[in-house]
Amino acid sequence: MGQIQSGEDKEVELTDIQPLYTKFMKECPSGALHLHEFRKIFGVQSTSEDEALYMETLFKSFDTNRDDVIDFMEFVAAVHLVLRGKLEDRLKWSFKVYDRDDNGKLDRQEVKRVIKIICQLKKNRINMTPSDICDRIFELLDENNDGQISLSEFMEGAQRDAWIMDLLKLDTNARGWFRENWGKKA
Repeated sequence: MGQIQSGEDKEVELTDIQPLYTKFMKECPSGALHLHEFRKIFGVQSTSEDEALYMETLFKSFDTNRDDVIDFMEFVAAVHLVLRGKLEDRLKWSFKVYDRDDNGKLDRQEVKRVIKIICQLKKNRINMTPSDICDRIFELLDENNDGQISLSEFMEGAQRDAWIMDLLKLDTNARGWFRENWGKKA
């Protein structure tokens, strides 16, 4: 499904790194971004247990060395993915976030959990219940009707349907926040 990449999907330029590093060190003088600071990036105060768990899952997806902090290199990788990452890479990352048990398949419980949180974060601008949304996602994506969504079903289905894409790409306004708060020259 030959998606044309926008101008935003280019590599992080070397000239972008210095101002980003300066801003990162100003905001995180220890050189480490902690979970509570990460929540601020997404504008989520984790008012519910589900939201807190979701934010922790997102955080851990960027904490590649599993040391419970995001260092500058991990931060640059996250910024690149969120702002300029290719659609395919963003969808693979989204799948990883949905796949709570890390078994390479999404079941209804995993999808419904994330959809419920997305509805809370988007202030439920969708006129469907999380259960209805989950049912529709499985109807549209679970091509072999095995009750699970594989990575390939997820990727192909998201690229086929704009409504599904909007739900699955996990846009919790991170792009807007990064552009507004980290995109300015320090």
